[in-house]
Amino acid sequence: MRALIHAAAWLVLVAGSHTSAAEGAATSCQLINGKSMMQAELLFGRRIAGHGRVSDVQWSDFLLREVTPRFPDGLTLLKASGQWRDPDTGRITREQSFVVRIIAAETPETLARLTQIGAAYRQRFHQQSVGLTLSTTCASF
Repeated sequence: MRALIHAAAWLVLVAGSHTSAAEGAATSCQLINGKSMMQAELLFGRRIAGHGRVSDVQWSDFLLREVTPRFPDGLTLLKASGQWRDPDTGRITREQSFVVRIIAAETPETLARLTQIGAAYRQRFHQQSVGLTLSTTCASF
């Protein structure tokens, strides 16, 4: 019986001394006066099938007309090199690309604006797809 009591006390001690990863992240976020936000990354390829590539001027115009009005509080633009497999041909395509990172509240309106940006790029530059990744992060601005 004594061994069982010691084992139970040890389990309570161990269980009480560990915080979950989510609790630790929440505590860290509070320490920097941050809050939980959604991080979205839009992935834009520059190759236009049969028509060359999206120029710097075309990209700047797209950013000005489509992205900035939907997210005027700010964004981060990264130039990148990417690759993807064409689902129709199975061929790997490598191309220069842009990544737009946006930190915003996770709301239906935010998700709609992200979707609208992707649709506008696909239509304007005849793209098969625009990548979109979403994650939860802690942000402090």
